Amino acid sequence: MNDIHKYHMDTQCVHAGFKSEETGAVVTPIYQVSTFAFRDVNHGADLFAGKEEGYIYTRMANPTVQACERAVATLEGGFGGLGCGSGMAAIHTTFAALLRAGDHAVCSSVVYGPTQTLLANVMSRFGIESTCVDTSDLDAVKRAMRPNTKLVFVETPGNPVLSISDLAAVADIAHKGGAKVAVDNTFMSPVLQRPLSLGTDVVVHSMTKFLNGHADVVAGMIIVKTEDDYRAFRKILNQLGGVIDPFNSFLVSRGIKTLAIRMERHCASAEKVARHLEKHPKVSKVNYPWLESHPQHALAKRQMKGGGGVVSFELAGGIEAGKTLMNSVRLCTLAVSLGGVETLIEHPASMTHASMGAAARAKAGIPEGLVRISIGLEDAGEIIADLDQGLAAIRG
Repeated sequence: MNDIHKYHMDTQCVHAGFKSEETGAVVTPIYQVSTFAFRDVNHGADLFAGKEEGYIYTRMANPTVQACERAVATLEGGFGGLGCGSGMAAIHTTFAALLRAGDHAVCSSVVYGPTQTLLANVMSRFGIESTCVDTSDLDAVKRAMRPNTKLVFVETPGNPVLSISDLAAVADIAHKGGAKVAVDNTFMSPVLQRPLSLGTDVVVHSMTKFLNGHADVVAGMIIVKTEDDYRAFRKILNQLGGVIDPFNSFLVSRGIKTLAIRMERHCASAEKVARHLEKHPKVSKVNYPWLESHPQHALAKRQMKGGGGVVSFELAGGIEAGKTLMNSVRLCTLAVSLGGVETLIEHPASMTHASMGAAARAKAGIPEGLVRISIGLEDAGEIIADLDQGLAAIRG
């Protein structure tokens, strides 16, 4: 299907990536192989010199991996994809490809904890400076820009309070300052948000989450807009070695086939849960972009096609109330990660965002008593009933 882009997103999810005419197989075969044989010495030399396309070594390219890369790049509307061993490998590769000693990066303060930790504790050792700001505040982004700023890294919705950044406006600010914009699109998936179409340059995913959708893969993906960026990123990824393997690529490709229909259900159920929690007497605040009470609700409606499958909320009883809730649920599973078919509930301050430290969490507006829930594909009414019985266990 060379003209895959003309089809609806639902159809693209089913067919993007794999070229069935290559083998006649209906689904992507697993090329579980580390190295590939050359026809002769000249063939091998031409492959290494880039004079001929083909396969040398799976760290560099593999048919199963390429099928997954093409699929996600197609859905995001990018030039090409680069499969990585994890979401953090994708983020690390992005930083390594776009930043060098003496450069400065601006990063969303409301972001997956290890992203901020990577900048502050690791990239800083190589002479790279960074500033974390609320990227939903465009004035804050403008103030953070410096002459040596080369990257603005945005996560929207921001994990875990689901703040929304205006991607088109941030891209305009960054480009005027000579910087590129990379967006972590994990929470939305390309079904709900396509950052490249809004003017950004790079998209990253933890494919562990919604793209795969079944809590059985750890993987990441980078999607770039231009051929030049693709070649530059590919060199960095091949050198760093943080690549995805063929079997996980196969699993992600299989998961993507149901992505559109899963996102539809995640969104519908999450909105029902969010609206229910907003009326609950033991809940003081609910964060969900499709609620009218969300501070960037109008922007979310313009920029996104759905509210997503993640809801976060604060309990009137604070951190102890949160612990009681998470220890009392029966259907929801107490675990980190998100985007799977099962509903997961967790406490960001002690789990996913613990590495940020209390001061950084406070700056990012992440309360110590915040609860994050990833809404799965169970019956929405039964998810709500489980939360209700868990909330009933909270005294006062």
